[in-house]
Amino acid sequence: MTTPNLQIREDGRLRHFLSIEGLNHNLLTEILDTAESFTGVAEQSVKKVPLLRGRTIVNLFFEASTRTRTTFELAAKRLSADVLNINVSASSAVKGETLLDTLRNLEAMHVDMFVVRHCDSGTAHFIARHVLPHVTVINAGDGRHAHPTQAMLDMFTIRREKGLDFSRLTVAIVGDILHSRVARSQIHALNLLSTGEVRIVAPRTLIPASVESLGVRVFNDLREGLQDVDVVIMLRLQRERMQGAMLPSENEYYRLYGLTEEKLSVAKPDVTVMHPGPINRGVEMDSQVADGPRSVILQQVAYGIATRMAVMSMAMQQRAVQNSNEYT
Repeated sequence: MTTPNLQIREDGRLRHFLSIEGLNHNLLTEILDTAESFTGVAEQSVKKVPLLRGRTIVNLFFEASTRTRTTFELAAKRLSADVLNINVSASSAVKGETLLDTLRNLEAMHVDMFVVRHCDSGTAHFIARHVLPHVTVINAGDGRHAHPTQAMLDMFTIRREKGLDFSRLTVAIVGDILHSRVARSQIHALNLLSTGEVRIVAPRTLIPASVESLGVRVFNDLREGLQDVDVVIMLRLQRERMQGAMLPSENEYYRLYGLTEEKLSVAKPDVTVMHPGPINRGVEMDSQVADGPRSVILQQVAYGIATRMAVMSMAMQQRAVQNSNEYT
């Protein structure tokens, strides 16, 4: 578990953003409120604010990504930061350079923030413990552990669709809970925001042991799990993280857990359908649902920019305020 002191400054503000664990309701709400203030930036003729002008942000991705890396890059540029994307497959890391040596060399270039994605759980925390005092670390996904900015953009999407009061909502997370860092972060965020009921729906082989301790209700039948829910968050099957035969086949998974209009009929009429992407159509959900009127999957992508702008600006808040004052 993340120690609060690693993520939070003495004044209670963000120092790093590594995990939803260790944060509190007020910080999550502040992130959502700040993201709301950034939603109009994309509609401006010049899609930029000067909050991080003169700062350098490094996207350090050791794992393939399209949506996350792109939205982080756009978020940083809309905050007027300089952005460096490191292609790890072509970097010195493949020649044997250690992670710490890579960090030290980048720090020597006077960077201000690392956005880190890595296949090993805990990597972002390791980096945060070793960076220079002025450098901020944002976790863009580490192993099975956490994907906190994805969780926050999902919370922002829910709030935009359903309003400020999470306590009246029933939210179902469906799919590969066992291997999903997104699901872990979503569960923690939903509970911190006082969601009425959080459900997980999955085959027994894809449910972590003692998951009830996270404050969720567990369902193995999709129709039972979707009964009267307000929000459905579908998860991608994490085939790359599975070991052994955890599913009989993708066809069988779709038959039992794939989201169709017929299965969705037991949810509330105004149910909101979400997916962090990328979608495996015909496996996790039917195209009719993915492209239908209750789907907000593309909105999630758009909201990801505003949410990541919020996290970046808050984590560098003192410097952001200084820059903002310079241009007002």
